[in-house]
Amino acid sequence: MKKVLSPVTSLLAGFFVLSLVAMQPQAATAGNMKTYQKDAGEVASRHEHREFKAHLHKRRGFKTHSQILNRPLDTVNFSDGTSYDTTLHFTTGIGSGAFHYPGDDRNTVYTISDRGANIKCDDDVDIIGADICADGKIFPIANYSPSIFKLQRHGRHGWKITDVIRIKDGSGKQLSGLPNPLTTMTTENAYDKQGNPIDFDANGLDTEALLRLSDGTFWVSEEYAPSLVHVSAAGEVLERLVPVGIANELAGANYPVVGVLPAILSKRKLNRGIEAIAVSPDERYIYFIMQSPLANPDKKAYKKSRNVRLFKMDRQNEEIIGEYAYVIDTPETFLADSTSKQSKVKVSEMVAYGNDKLIVLERINHTTKLYRINLDGATNILNSAWDDTVTSPSLEQVTDLASVAITPIDKEIALDSAVDLPPDALPSKVEGVAILDKHELFLINDNDFGIKGAVTRLVDLKVGRRFFK
Repeated sequence: MKKVLSPVTSLLAGFFVLSLVAMQPQAATAGNMKTYQKDAGEVASRHEHREFKAHLHKRRGFKTHSQILNRPLDTVNFSDGTSYDTTLHFTTGIGSGAFHYPGDDRNTVYTISDRGANIKCDDDVDIIGADICADGKIFPIANYSPSIFKLQRHGRHGWKITDVIRIKDGSGKQLSGLPNPLTTMTTENAYDKQGNPIDFDANGLDTEALLRLSDGTFWVSEEYAPSLVHVSAAGEVLERLVPVGIANELAGANYPVVGVLPAILSKRKLNRGIEAIAVSPDERYIYFIMQSPLANPDKKAYKKSRNVRLFKMDRQNEEIIGEYAYVIDTPETFLADSTSKQSKVKVSEMVAYGNDKLIVLERINHTTKLYRINLDGATNILNSAWDDTVTSPSLEQVTDLASVAITPIDKEIALDSAVDLPPDALPSKVEGVAILDKHELFLINDNDFGIKGAVTRLVDLKVGRRFFK
């Protein structure tokens, strides 16, 4: 069967509209082959595609200005020469995380990609038209290197990528986003576009969030180990901090790997690792949070739990000094989504606006919530029985934290996109938030490298004076 996805151009109106050409793929079928195609001109030109629109929601005091920024990556053909022939045009996913360094002007942000384009083996028939692997992920661009992007805003022309920093090992070789050879915790198999197995890579990173320090270096969170990675201004990995007991499994990495993080993190659910990282204004502390509850003691606990672990690290000594329980919302409160599965609720970003004061992003797909949180008053459970895998019930199995003398992190809603904004003001799957100043946030989505036609949207969100109260 042949599928052709063609662009549909629609005109939308908004407050202070600069210009807008919205492309959405449509499907048509014919013949025995299948092709996925986006704007051929975009791919051929290799130029970034940018579009703008704006919204004003007076009742809530929020104003959004939205821009599409597509960066063509590669075109990959999947074919056995007879039964299937599928072409995918990939765009670079630049929105897994975002950060604004306070020393920069408000028109500069950094964002980060994840590990690169990947397709679940369970989805291979739907996406490429053939069953080429049984368990794991297809990496159609296996040499993709996780990257940091510098974006700058130029007046009415909007945001533009001005620099790309490829993450590299100790020899200067660009790293891959391929899975690690882990045995203590779950990992996944990797395959090329023909379904041939790809070897594990101890150097590989699945990057998810970033921050930049005054010395120009970056700290990056990633999901595989899970780990925190210190990266030079030029992109070289200086050090990778992993859970205690994991370092030996990454002995083949061409950079230092140190077991510093709590061993309990080896219970992370696959693809639900350290999703967000933040730094205190004085740069003394780094905060990081898991995307979801741990699979502790098993996947059943992960699926039902609402208790996510947030950590605080003394940056200078690289010592974990705090661990707290953050309780995510129930799925029915995400009004633009329709699911009853607790595991669909994820933490996708975190940014600090004071010492122990942070903004946390919770989402499903179409609903984005931003919460103000304060660690003051929350119970520090670091090095307690809750970090022991033999503790039963585990933290993830406890439904009433007060009954076990744990005070969770206090949180207060700052924005609920389903309530406070028009339906299309934010994109689906927002994963990056940066504070530009006390009146404006920068938000960006993860487009999954355009596998299913999603675009990257950047949103400037004007907030009221009480947003950071």
